[in-house]
Amino acid sequence: MGKVLAQATGAKLDPSGKVLVEPDLTLPGHPEIFVIGDLANYGHQTGKPLPGTAPVAIQQGQYVAKVIQSRVTGAPPPSFRYRDRGNMAIIGRASAVADLGKLQFSGFLAWLAWLFVHLIHLVEFANKVLGLIQWGWYYFSRNRAARLITGRTPQCGPIV
Repeated sequence: MGKVLAQATGAKLDPSGKVLVEPDLTLPGHPEIFVIGDLANYGHQTGKPLPGTAPVAIQQGQYVAKVIQSRVTGAPPPSFRYRDRGNMAIIGRASAVADLGKLQFSGFLAWLAWLFVHLIHLVEFANKVLGLIQWGWYYFSRNRAARLITGRTPQCGPIV
């Protein structure tokens, strides 16, 4: 996708194929084109590109909405600043790790924090309740079917 955009607009790409963007997430010479998420190389904040993760893309999308709104109202656009809210990962049953900057913890408390954060970000109350019920069921029933990796490839017969 980056190559197509670069060919159409003359945008520059980094070695990994990400589009180099301006501080306002637009293409150089094309203020009407915004590039966000894992397609954008935004290194204006730290000198290194931001990671291609959902939290980065969400913040960039929210920022672009504010820029478009400011253009419509004639107000000066805000400047983009990514706020790293930390990292969390599940490492086992009722066990996780959390790195929230100066606060780092692991175990059951980190697992509960991971669960809470993910439930909060689900859209609509019904999805939050359903998600909690499903995770509760998997936890108490020890159902691991969704995570089963056997390493064996299914054998298929000849195609007739």
